[in-house]
Amino acid sequence: MSTAQRVRGLTAVVCTAAFAALGVFGGAGSSHASATGTTPLGTFDYDLRGANVRVPTGCFLTHTIKGSGKRITAQFAGVDCAGLAATFTQFCNWRIDFAYADSDNKTYRSSRGATHHECIGNPLRKTAPQTLPKYGKACAKFYVNGKLRGVQCHFITK
Repeated sequence: MSTAQRVRGLTAVVCTAAFAALGVFGGAGSSHASATGTTPLGTFDYDLRGANVRVPTGCFLTHTIKGSGKRITAQFAGVDCAGLAATFTQFCNWRIDFAYADSDNKTYRSSRGATHHECIGNPLRKTAPQTLPKYGKACAKFYVNGKLRGVQCHFITK
């Protein structure tokens, strides 16, 4: 099973659990061992070579971290859509960044992803294992046409 298929399957499970838990989305998860969180993107429009593109409600940014303490053994983030949004939504000129902040919420490291000019329905980025120098939080940030469209974070604690 590919990483993209795992993220899509995981997104479906997380979304179902979130709806069952009264629709609570976007909370930061603790990363003692592993954490996965999902944040809805909401509806937005962007310009693609002079044409207006609308992204409807039903798309989610999912961010997963595996590891323990400051040691991250795997990290990835992707966007998936459900319902009608899954049928019609394509993201063009997208990128996913990872940012790390200390316990005072001061960003000390950022990893900017490549901008992908092709249009796809399921953007995905993963990073290599790493050890963070500080406790705090790790966030995935999703951009379309250079504009921030969603953020999902996890606390990294002792």
